[in-house]
Amino acid sequence: MGDIAPADLGVCDAHDHLFLRSPLLPGQELADAAAAAAELNAFRAAGGAAVIQWTPYGMGRGATELPCLARESGVRIVAATGLHQAAHYTPELLDRIRPDLAGLFVAELTEGIGETGPRAGMIKVAGGYHGLDAHTRYTMAAAAEAQHATGAAIGVHLELGTGALDVLELLCGELAVPPDRVILGHLNRSPDLVVHRAAAEAGAYLAFDGPSRAHHATDWRLPDALAALSDAGFGDRILLGGDTTTAGARSVNGGPGMPHLLCRHRERLELTLGKDLVTRFLTTNPARAFAATWARTGGGG
Repeated sequence: MGDIAPADLGVCDAHDHLFLRSPLLPGQELADAAAAAAELNAFRAAGGAAVIQWTPYGMGRGATELPCLARESGVRIVAATGLHQAAHYTPELLDRIRPDLAGLFVAELTEGIGETGPRAGMIKVAGGYHGLDAHTRYTMAAAAEAQHATGAAIGVHLELGTGALDVLELLCGELAVPPDRVILGHLNRSPDLVVHRAAAEAGAYLAFDGPSRAHHATDWRLPDALAALSDAGFGDRILLGGDTTTAGARSVNGGPGMPHLLCRHRERLELTLGKDLVTRFLTTNPARAFAATWARTGGGG
């Protein structure tokens, strides 16, 4: 619906999905606009005000649906450009967009997604499991070029939470992206407190997302990880998100969904960390992490 002043972002789910499609998740597509609307309404009822959708190019972002959903729900939505791991795409699609990938990202940030979609507000890319393959390096180079052109934040899917320091070495070292423009996602899935602190010391933002996934060590180890970071002076680096990736995980389909972040999960964190600190994770930090100013060169709204 247009630019959002950082101070107006409000309580923010810093990493989630209203729409998502991938050959790796057959039959679990997030493609139903009515279900997305119901999920946003449930999130709003739980006290939510904004959602950052990390769904990148070619994965069914539902870009044309987002303005209406935002308007009717009263929840601010930030869309993404960028590219995920190669496994989520056909070789033909990758061959088609590869020659000017950075140009695609910049156009979606400054002009709009497709013919009538909104402008993107962040760039999403992905690392590999404990490593960075050729696709990752090419995609991150394009993301860095787009970041330099616009100032947009780059959100990084870390496969099972691994490779954070490799990503920072590439993006911030070789490609000269300011570390405070990098948001490392899924760090809860690899609860390595040494890596968490090193990433925070480098200046990156750390996203702990996907609560309710017990097999990812998300909930029961998270309070200790966040307390360690906060005690070390890095409470201003922490973001929280829901990362709903399948239809069955939506609250309207019986799963935890977006409201879980602001209900049971938030309550649990507040018992350990206190309300003020958790509120900062959900408000002040995302407002700063995603804030950027770049020229609008065309339509898109």
